Amino acid sequence: MKPSLPILIAVSLAVAAFAPAPHAWADPPTIDVAANTAIALDYDTGVVLYDKDADKRIPPASMSKIMTAYVVYSYLKDGRVKLDDTLPVSEKAWAKHKTNESNMFVPLGAQVKVEDLIRGMIIQSGNDACVVLAEGLAGSTDAFVDQMNQMAQKLGLKGSHFADVDGLPDPEEYMTARDISTLARALIRDFPEYQHYDAEKEFTYNGIKQGNRNPLLYKDIGVDGMKTGHTEEAGYGITVTALRNGRRIIEVLSGMKSMNARSQESEKLLDWAYREWGNYKLVKAGDTLDEAPVWLGVAATVPVTTAKDVLVTMPKRSRPKMKVMALYDQAAAAPVMQGQVIGKLQITAPDMTEVDVPLIAAQPVAKVGALARAGLAAGYLLFGHKH
Repeated sequence: MKPSLPILIAVSLAVAAFAPAPHAWADPPTIDVAANTAIALDYDTGVVLYDKDADKRIPPASMSKIMTAYVVYSYLKDGRVKLDDTLPVSEKAWAKHKTNESNMFVPLGAQVKVEDLIRGMIIQSGNDACVVLAEGLAGSTDAFVDQMNQMAQKLGLKGSHFADVDGLPDPEEYMTARDISTLARALIRDFPEYQHYDAEKEFTYNGIKQGNRNPLLYKDIGVDGMKTGHTEEAGYGITVTALRNGRRIIEVLSGMKSMNARSQESEKLLDWAYREWGNYKLVKAGDTLDEAPVWLGVAATVPVTTAKDVLVTMPKRSRPKMKVMALYDQAAAAPVMQGQVIGKLQITAPDMTEVDVPLIAAQPVAKVGALARAGLAAGYLLFGHKH
C-alpha cells in the first residue's frame, strides 16, 4: 500500500473500541508476583498486561460468586425479580450456620429482600445468601448451577465449570484466572448499575456487622471491587478492579499463602500495571483523518475516518516510537459509498505486532458523467493519472 500525505497521529480524543491483540508484544514489561496463577488486563481494550499460568485450572473458592452474582443480575435485568422482592430461607440455607463457612446469618423461615441477599453474598461472602438466592430464583441450587454453567458457555469461559453456588471445594468446580477476569469484565460491562455493591466496605444484617474481605477497598488506590476467595485447597485468591484517571484495570491472583500476601501482591501488580502500561486514544470515529484519492469522481478526494474509536494499550516506554499512517492500494474508483473501506490505518511500535484498522469513506462521492469520464480517460492516456 502507498502512504497518503504524511500522517503521524498523536491526538487524544475519545474512549475507544479497537486495540491490538493481547499477544501483540514481543518484549513486554515484566514483574514477579508471588501467586500460583495471575492475570491483569485493561478493561477498555481487553489487552492482557500480565499472564502467569492464566489458563491453568484452579479451585476458585468464593471468587465463583462473581458468576452467582452475574446470574442474579440477569434475573434483575430481565425483570424476573426486583431488588425489594423477598425470598424464603430454607433449612438447607439456614444449616450453613452450623458449618465453618462465611455466612450472613439469615434466620430459618425468614423472608429476606433480594438486595440484602446480594449484599450478604458480595460483602459478607455469605454462602447462605447464595443458597437463598439460588433456591428462590431457580427453584433449587442444582437448577441455578445449571444456569451458571450455561452462562459460562455464553460468555466464552472455556476453562470453567461450576458444581455449587458458593465456591466450596468440589472436584467439578474449577475456573482459570483468565476466565475469572473475562467474567469480571462482563459483569462490569453488562451490569454497571449493580457495581456499587462491590465497593461497599461493610454490611449489617440480623444485628451482625461484617466488613468486606477485599483488603484493597480500604486503601485510597482506586479499587472498587470485586471478590476474594479462600479455602485450604485454593489458598488465598482475589479478583480486583480499579479505576484511576478514567482507566480501569482488572486483575486476578490465586494460590497465595496468606491474607497478607494476598493484599501485598495484588496491590503490587495493580500499581505495576498502571505504572508500566498506558492507554493512548488515537482516533475518534467520524473524525476526518486524511483525504484519499478518488478516480473518476465528482471530487478528486474523499475524507476518510474509522468506524470505531481507536484506543491502543501499550507499554509506556514504547509510546514515543509509535507510528500511525494512512495507507491505500490505489485511488478509490467512483462511485464511492459512505462507509466503504478504501484503505487502512497502520499502527506500529517497537516489538509490537502491526495493527491495521480499516479506513472508510466519510461521505459519498458520485461518478462523473460520460463526457467528463471520456476527457479524464484521454488525459490519463496522454499525461498519466492527475485527477
